[in-house]
Amino acid sequence: MDIHDIYGSLPVLETDRLILRKINLKDAKDMYAYCSNPEVAKYVTWQAHQTVTATREFIKYIMDQYELKKIAPWGMEWKENGQLIGTIDFVWWQTKNRAAEIGYVLHQDYWGKGIMTEACRKLVFFGFTQMDLIRIQARCVKENKASEKVMQKAGMKYEGTIRKGILLKGKHQDMQLYSILKEEFSTKP
Repeated sequence: MDIHDIYGSLPVLETDRLILRKINLKDAKDMYAYCSNPEVAKYVTWQAHQTVTATREFIKYIMDQYELKKIAPWGMEWKENGQLIGTIDFVWWQTKNRAAEIGYVLHQDYWGKGIMTEACRKLVFFGFTQMDLIRIQARCVKENKASEKVMQKAGMKYEGTIRKGILLKGKHQDMQLYSILKEEFSTKP
């Protein structure tokens, strides 16, 4: 399996409450609604978006990645209202090692409802069944307990703390590392 095989035509994935799909410029208003929130941007590598124009530029970058058949995020569409409420993706994929890392972000109004766990489980399932992965990992800043819970609920096991593993918003932060191996995951998404 190759990156071009998946990202050349990013497949639509579905869960009980979500449609995971390509992002497009029509999503700019919805994406801005969560990307402009400092609480949402607190533990991610990017700064909160200051304008809808900045969000549109980010979406254009994502769309370029799709065209180049490179790794790019799935948009998380809430089935109930068609709103884009977040993104989830494999932030890197080492085809030779058959390993990848998941990253995600979610609109604050949807926190604490199991939505990100639902999306994460779907991506883990997809990674093991369609991408021939044997290892999927995720990391979060140590203080981001909600993200850590998502990893745990997605079946990942704690591997350790990466001390000062990221320079985030001008400060070196410890990171929690979790992973799941192919033989550990359930075949149910």
